[in-house]
Amino acid sequence: MKIDSIQNGIVLDHITAGRALRVYHDLELDKLDCSVAILQNVKSNKMGKKDILKIDKEYDINLDVLGYIDPNISVSIIKDGQTVEKKKLALPHKLINIKKCKNPRCITSTEQEIAHIFTLTDEENRIYRCIYCEADK
Repeated sequence: MKIDSIQNGIVLDHITAGRALRVYHDLELDKLDCSVAILQNVKSNKMGKKDILKIDKEYDINLDVLGYIDPNISVSIIKDGQTVEKKKLALPHKLINIKKCKNPRCITSTEQEIAHIFTLTDEENRIYRCIYCEADK
């Protein structure tokens, strides 16, 4: 299989195997008017298997979404066929409108304008809590 290199865009590498489609949907990459390559179960010395996404367009990517899905993803910015910047992710301390609170009694269920905000309460177990009702995410 041959996937061409990109000239200007973004490469998301070291995605945990099987999570590339979730990244694709959560970043709404289907709305872009460009080529997006999804490589799944690629052999990796470090991870065994991994997924890779190549976006053939400069794009303002939401690093909080990526960090929430998989903080081990590496983000490479490509310009003129060369990597010009690499970004490492971490678990975001706050999630704003990335996920919705599922507690039916939460104020966010009745007030449509209120932002869904979660804070990281347990980094080791990746537990986020709603700031309004303290429900787990």
